[in-house]
Amino acid sequence: MEHILRPIYQERASQPETLGVILINKREGAENMTDTFDSVLLIIVKESDKPIYSKHYSYGEAKMVMHILTEERLRKWIFIGSNKRLVDWLFHGKVMFDRNEFLYKLRSELQEFPFFGRKLKTGIQFAKLIRRYKEGKELFEDGHFLDAYNHVVASLHHLGRLSIIDSGHYPEVTVWAQVKRNDPAIYKLYEELIMSNESLEKRLELLFLAGEFLINSRTTDGAQHILETMLAQPSWTIQQLHDHPELSYYSVDLEVFVEYLIERELILVETVIAKNEAIFHRNYYVDRQYIESEYGL
Repeated sequence: MEHILRPIYQERASQPETLGVILINKREGAENMTDTFDSVLLIIVKESDKPIYSKHYSYGEAKMVMHILTEERLRKWIFIGSNKRLVDWLFHGKVMFDRNEFLYKLRSELQEFPFFGRKLKTGIQFAKLIRRYKEGKELFEDGHFLDAYNHVVASLHHLGRLSIIDSGHYPEVTVWAQVKRNDPAIYKLYEELIMSNESLEKRLELLFLAGEFLINSRTTDGAQHILETMLAQPSWTIQQLHDHPELSYYSVDLEVFVEYLIERELILVETVIAKNEAIFHRNYYVDRQYIESEYGL
């Protein structure tokens, strides 16, 4: 397939904004890794009007797809973990073009998994875990067991990803195979939820009890990124937190996460009088001395 796609990627490689080109061919038994296409051509560019641009091709019975992705969107997906195939493509795809060793350096960065990047990914996954756990528990308490089950499964996925990140690896598509190797206790919880002969209500009840402990034990690590980020200024409005380049990765989970950390007294609330004296703005801050002591800063 490489010779068929060569004119396409060579044209892109000649453009100054192109940083790298990777070719991923379908592997037997892993057709979904390429979204059932025979080949995927991943082109990473510095900037573009569209952060994602896709085009489909066919050659005889074969079908191919080209994805053009900006570096910003690429790094966002890596941090958030919202495109599980991407890491597989970056690691296992064939490099067809690499400007100034951009892809070589990116692969090295992924393999080394820098501590700062790990903290951000941990924070994002922990925030997602908090949202799904809280929503699931609320549904459980209202007697909506099937809906609660969906949220608990999702929260266990985030917990599993946290354990993988904690071990210094990137979560892959086959998350539970990784979790089984890295954290058998979490894998056992997952097995009990989906395979136990207990009633659904009883399974959920046990999972919420175990989940409470696991979340509490991971709060210090899960909150580290946002708490250290908040040391940058004395107090924050919620919009300032949303606008921060790194905290923006938390997206819709940010406010639920902030409220959870307020409950845990890791984030403190400062009330500031508004124009209407009966209403106060809520600003947020952290205890610098406590945070520096807790994280050895």
